[in-house]
Amino acid sequence: MPSSTLGLLNHLRRHRGAFLPPDGAVGSVRDDRVAYVPRLLRALVRADELWLVVLAACVGAGAGVLVSVMNHATLLAHRILFAAPGEGRISGLAAIIPLRAVLVPTLGGLGLGLLGIFIARWAPGRPVDPIEANALHGGRMSMRDSAIVALQTVLSNAVGASVGLEAGFTQIGAATGSRLGRMFRVRREDLRLLVGCGAAGAIGAAFDAPLAGSFYAFELVIGTYSLANLAPVAAASICAIGVTRLLHSAAPGVTVVLPAELRMDDYLPIATLGIVAALLGVGLMYCVTLAEALFRRSGLPAWMRPAVGGLVVGLLALVSPTVMSSGHWAMRVALEHDYPTGWLLALLAMKALASSVSIGAGFRGGLFFASLYLGVLTGAAFGGGLALISANPLSAELCALVGMSAMAVAVVGAPMTMVFLALEMTGSLPLTAAVLVASVIASLTVRRTFGYSFATWRFHLRGESIRSAVDIGWIRTLTVGRMMRQDAKTLCQDTTVKAARCVFPLGSAQRIVLVDQAGRYVGLVLVPDLYVDTALPDETLSRFAQYRDQMLVPQMNLRDAIARFEQAESDALVVVDSVEGRQVRGMLTEQHALRRYSEELDRSRRELAGEKGPRA
Repeated sequence: MPSSTLGLLNHLRRHRGAFLPPDGAVGSVRDDRVAYVPRLLRALVRADELWLVVLAACVGAGAGVLVSVMNHATLLAHRILFAAPGEGRISGLAAIIPLRAVLVPTLGGLGLGLLGIFIARWAPGRPVDPIEANALHGGRMSMRDSAIVALQTVLSNAVGASVGLEAGFTQIGAATGSRLGRMFRVRREDLRLLVGCGAAGAIGAAFDAPLAGSFYAFELVIGTYSLANLAPVAAASICAIGVTRLLHSAAPGVTVVLPAELRMDDYLPIATLGIVAALLGVGLMYCVTLAEALFRRSGLPAWMRPAVGGLVVGLLALVSPTVMSSGHWAMRVALEHDYPTGWLLALLAMKALASSVSIGAGFRGGLFFASLYLGVLTGAAFGGGLALISANPLSAELCALVGMSAMAVAVVGAPMTMVFLALEMTGSLPLTAAVLVASVIASLTVRRTFGYSFATWRFHLRGESIRSAVDIGWIRTLTVGRMMRQDAKTLCQDTTVKAARCVFPLGSAQRIVLVDQAGRYVGLVLVPDLYVDTALPDETLSRFAQYRDQMLVPQMNLRDAIARFEQAESDALVVVDSVEGRQVRGMLTEQHALRRYSEELDRSRRELAGEKGPRA
């Protein structure tokens, strides 16, 4: 063992109490279901960034194992359920046995719906996904809920539903990072980082693309890029890919013929393709929402909806099996074959319908893989149309890959991820430049016309104001109840001015809280108002009461409290148990609330910039 490590261990043994708060202390989040590792190992990770990188590599390796298991499980199911030849990639088949194409998704959807009833009783509640976990919960995720999501995703994909596995990949990979982080009781910012490492490993392993996996984590799960986070995320992505290669589950490469260079006038159609793909991506997200609404209004019980959705997908598969499963292999087939433009548009419509119906009916999965295939179809159709009107059209392969990236950016919301994925898939620098242009255009188009990615759009539909994974959970946890002072000075509203002057001489206090005989809040009185010439000694304090209906409650978060101060135009407000009960609990000043808000904003800014300070 190196002498530096021995020295660190000896230092930790002597001073380990300085690094960690005692179990259950203020600031620590205790979870009895998590078995903590020995205290010395926890101190190592907290004290030295190198050990955090090692832990991130372990998270990535775990994600790689889980991705491999899920991939092999779905391919095995395809071979058994659909009698698919070879590896069992049904979306790449030219035809499928009709009876199996209809019965397997229908009966599989019925089974998934019945399983949902059992899960709702055994594990009620909604699972938290990686973006939501990092934005609101400081990286805390439930391993049980995530395993359920992964199982449902595998089952949905296995029976042919038109959903991707990436939702399950990132869910279980990120949950692995969260669980290991909590076992080591790492800091909040490090726990969020490990969640991102799990997602990076999952996406890197899914596409055999370490850069794409890393930037997926930066853009979507961590919410920002910094040099301090580069080593752990990159280590997780690389280790995950290494594991999948050892387990022979790495994604095969794509071989396409691309131009050696692009002319300046080629970028105009490339930018146009970015806009077209972005608008279609927005339309796809609306279609998913519409499908969900139609299923809810249909009157069908929730457990029967996946069966109906499976039937629709099965009927579409009779026309073309490419609509089934994630479409990952269908994308590769489309890149290698020169389909007529009309057939490309038909496949585009069928795949979009199948994906919308699958998710709307209740199958579990994502749109990442589906958006790649839809993007390839969009780009290929765009290239076919361009060939009819241009003397020097772009190659069909180039248009297909540019459309793939632009559509994924519109749906997923990660432009640099797609730039690096295109580079790692093909190794073509001209294509990478074209993808960069189209991705930026697609991202701007979606931001101006829609404003959400698929994940954040679904948060919006649930009423959550989440636009990214940037940590805003502190705003919700920093409540009025935690910030208020509990020593509010109270008097009954029937107290006379003379009596109040005796209790509160001028300069002894700034405010008095008035209550009625039952202790209910009546209003605030400013002490200087009791000493003006117009204040008669025999008057009651109720005449001087202000802010009678302006109150705070302990559950109110910091942002809402500041808004209430602005609305009331007061520098202090009373905290009551509830608007109905009006029992006084304390007092909060606007100055203190703004100071705490400023401190947390500065802490978040330093965290985003990677300025974490000394680890000890």
